[in-house]
Amino acid sequence: MAEIIINSRTLPEPLFRMIRTAKVKVNEIDGEIRLTPILETKNGCPLRGLAADSSLTVDKFLDMTHDEKEMNQ
Repeated sequence: MAEIIINSRTLPEPLFRMIRTAKVKVNEIDGEIRLTPILETKNGCPLRGLAADSSLTVDKFLDMTHDEKEMNQ
């Protein structure tokens, strides 16, 4: 089984008109090709998950990890 994600604009015009999302997951299972529209999350990053509604910033996280490293030394 192969799976890729492509920009929907790269699809032929008839398919592009049918799909209303910016990205499409393309996978092949037993010789059948499937196109699945990918809905974007509100923050645009599906990997964000646990910290989605958190006030934790990158700077705060880096400060915390730096402090932890100092404590372990």
